Amino acid sequence: MRFTPNTEVDRRAMMKTIGIQDIDELFHDIPAEHRYPDLQLPPPLTEMEVAREMQEMAGDNAQLGVFASFLGAGAYHHFVPAVVDMVISRSEFYTAYTPYQPEISQGTLQAIFEYQSMVAALTGMEIANASQYDGATAVAEAAIMALNVLRMKRNKIVVSPSVNPMYRQVLRTYAQGMDLQIVGDDRQENDFHALLDLCDDNTAVVIVQNPDFWGQLHSGAEMQDLAEAVHAHGALLTVATDPIALALFHAPGEYGADIVTAEGQSLGNSLNFGGPYLGMFAFRAKLVRKSSGRLVGQTIDLDGKQGFVLTLSTREQHIRRAKATSNICSNQSLNALAAGVYMAALGKQGMRKVAELCWHKAHYAADRLQALEGYELLSDRPFFKEFVLRCPRPVAEINQYLLEEYGIIGGYDLSTDYDTLDNAMLLCVTEMNTREEIDDLVDALATFHQYINTEEVVS
Repeated sequence: MRFTPNTEVDRRAMMKTIGIQDIDELFHDIPAEHRYPDLQLPPPLTEMEVAREMQEMAGDNAQLGVFASFLGAGAYHHFVPAVVDMVISRSEFYTAYTPYQPEISQGTLQAIFEYQSMVAALTGMEIANASQYDGATAVAEAAIMALNVLRMKRNKIVVSPSVNPMYRQVLRTYAQGMDLQIVGDDRQENDFHALLDLCDDNTAVVIVQNPDFWGQLHSGAEMQDLAEAVHAHGALLTVATDPIALALFHAPGEYGADIVTAEGQSLGNSLNFGGPYLGMFAFRAKLVRKSSGRLVGQTIDLDGKQGFVLTLSTREQHIRRAKATSNICSNQSLNALAAGVYMAALGKQGMRKVAELCWHKAHYAADRLQALEGYELLSDRPFFKEFVLRCPRPVAEINQYLLEEYGIIGGYDLSTDYDTLDNAMLLCVTEMNTREEIDDLVDALATFHQYINTEEVVS
């Protein structure tokens, strides 16, 4: 038995309303000979046979359980405690969507409240929302929020070139049709003084990343000087960051950031092909009325019992569409829950330990790699878990060699985003990379250099 939601009478009524006589008229833009192609599908398979075939296909992927990975650039391989998947797989969380009815959504609301509280503490800010789609939309929403805080009287956005290129692309997509001026990221060097030279009385927000896309760290004093200079122009400062790094270094709220964003994937969310991830978003309390994303608050009911409610969601499209400051009407609640469980399970000391492991392992790798002939560490700045290595040949060529010969997933090819960073590889080392894996990478790159030298001599 099957259920057909629309009867023939329903369909005729709908067609009459839109002015057509036949369903085929809906597809008149598609040439008739292409509307119903012969798909030539293979014979049907049983469930067991399909499962076996899918497993064989999955075996062609470079899985992190088998391959050592040194690829970061915004999505990171961190350990996920078993308790994370156990909690988020519970049906009351796994199937929950939007908690509009607090009387039946206390678990989801409390989980979001706890997540918000931990994000606010981690970033040093006063308020955090329930999350954005990902780190890229969080940066774009921060820019839109700044424009609205300044009542759309300014239209310049200054962006550092060391902000994740994908974040900057999403920001420009958001800005289409808004008559905004986005400047700063066409430069190749990460010079805050150069950014400040672009600031004027028309600047709404300055967006930087710390640690930046190249893995470099900027000190609290340096960031505080930047914040004061930005505020002197009457603009806001947005800082995109790595939440793992915040367990070890200064929180952006300590050095004057107005809005803090981050990609929360590294907090208890596994790597997936394209997500879903979550955008962490925190800000000063005075900006709350222009915030995108919903907020959950704690209250007391008529019986004096603690309860949780949606405190602020006035900007959502379905409530005040004409005055909405954002088009995001959802959030990544399940991913935010995973991040909340991760932070609660590890605690302050556990997260610091993860950050310390990333720091020490990354510096061990960098020290060994820069000692190799033909390779050069490009930055003399402090770095967290990522660093840039200049290579003797194109990164794509080296990565193919690493994967095929050693089963190693290499770093990110920076030449795809920066003209001056040819043959530059962005390498990432986390607590998941063992000393043996790092040593194997060093040996592989050394062997590659010897190989190309031999090839050049022969040729």
